[in-house]
Amino acid sequence: MFYFDEIGGKKILKSDLIKKANAFFTTREICICDKGEDKNVETENNKKIIENHIKTRLISPIQTHSANVGTAIKNKFDYPDTDGLILTDKNLAIFLNFADCTPLIFYDEKQNIGAVSHAGWRGTAQKIGVITARKLIDEFGSNPRDICVLIGPAICGNCYEVGIDVYNHFSPSFLPPAPEQTKNIKIDLKEINRKQLTQIGIEKIDICPYCTCCDNEYFYSYRKENGTTLRHSAVLKLK
Repeated sequence: MFYFDEIGGKKILKSDLIKKANAFFTTREICICDKGEDKNVETENNKKIIENHIKTRLISPIQTHSANVGTAIKNKFDYPDTDGLILTDKNLAIFLNFADCTPLIFYDEKQNIGAVSHAGWRGTAQKIGVITARKLIDEFGSNPRDICVLIGPAICGNCYEVGIDVYNHFSPSFLPPAPEQTKNIKIDLKEINRKQLTQIGIEKIDICPYCTCCDNEYFYSYRKENGTTLRHSAVLKLK
């Protein structure tokens, strides 16, 4: 179950599915990412608040709506063209940024490893969540039954309208039959990601009830806010 908590008096969103790692989503109150050209002083201050809380520096990749998944490495801070990061070092912390796309936080308590992935429609169509989970399983020894996944705040199925060109990128097993109209089709990225992950044996999944568009007072929405450069973030620090 998701619930609001605080860091430095500023609101964050957590889930009780992951208790033994620092796994959370920032809100508008503690934004740590401004993709605009001007450096935002408030985002830098917020980042310091979080880094002081988790006692380590935050690492973030350059997201490009790809299905590329890397691994966070000590003293490496440059991860180009990367929309998922595996975390195996308890002395590091990672974050990725969102403003409608679906955030995925993975954590395996037994192995004490995890990951964060960015699943927009392109990443979801390419199954970035499955790719991330497979790396945890095949390269780092996780058992699918031990992996917990938080599907974070994202635009909901009632708000996310796409055209037939986007719809056609998805497997029929994840969507109803193609509609007669060619635009204003609604799809639920949270639910598609859930289905993809359950197909590979992951059952411990918590889906955030908040929509970035409906609940815009808490989170950023690229669509509702006419292309805002501000982002909320998914953060992971191992125990």
